[in-house]
Amino acid sequence: MIERRPFDSLGRFETDWLSARYHFSFAGYHDPARTGLGPLVVWNDDIIRPGRGFDMHPHRDMEIITYIRRGAITHEDHLGNRGRTEAGDVQVMSAGTGIVHAEYNLEETPSELFQIWIVPNRTGVAPRWQQRRFPKAARIGALIPLASGRAGDTGALPIHQDAAVLGATLHPGQSLMHRLAPGRRAYLVVARGALTINGVAAAARDGVAIEGESEVTIAAGDEESEILIADLPPPADTT
Repeated sequence: MIERRPFDSLGRFETDWLSARYHFSFAGYHDPARTGLGPLVVWNDDIIRPGRGFDMHPHRDMEIITYIRRGAITHEDHLGNRGRTEAGDVQVMSAGTGIVHAEYNLEETPSELFQIWIVPNRTGVAPRWQQRRFPKAARIGALIPLASGRAGDTGALPIHQDAAVLGATLHPGQSLMHRLAPGRRAYLVVARGALTINGVAAAARDGVAIEGESEVTIAAGDEESEILIADLPPPADTT
């Protein structure tokens, strides 16, 4: 089953400094048909105006993965962590027993990012924050694990769940295949460009839910495309 979720159909939230689109129910947006996919419960597409951001606020027992599409974001938290994550790079915050943090766009232009929340398979762990550079050149034509709790995904930022967020860049006409183990599901978002997923067309910032497929063929159209995909455990293994 390949279900495309067009960008225009996503939940939305607008303020003077934030333009957000929600792939799943979040905050004041609720769609009973879109409450998550296994442990993946949030995939937000945010544009943050310059000089603005999210003030200090708490999280607990959640794996929060932030992928910067354009610009940069500056993180700080009550543990003393502070860092700036640039476009194409990733930060992971394991909220664990509790973390209080803020995220700001301190740049001169809008920052665009995906914020991805995954329910952990372990609770009560020590909170932590990490960031890592992932050069796009290494992702051309190949899915590279960016954040993962799966065995063997060396180089990825660790999370507490049998799941992985992978990224790839495809040149025009290029394709790749992603295999899903029995029972596993996936959620794919087109960061830019346009492509097909097992023949189903998807445009920039569309989401695609994938279930019951053992092989997923992702093919770019006539422009360079960038994708993120969350590879998720079978239903019995989500907690």
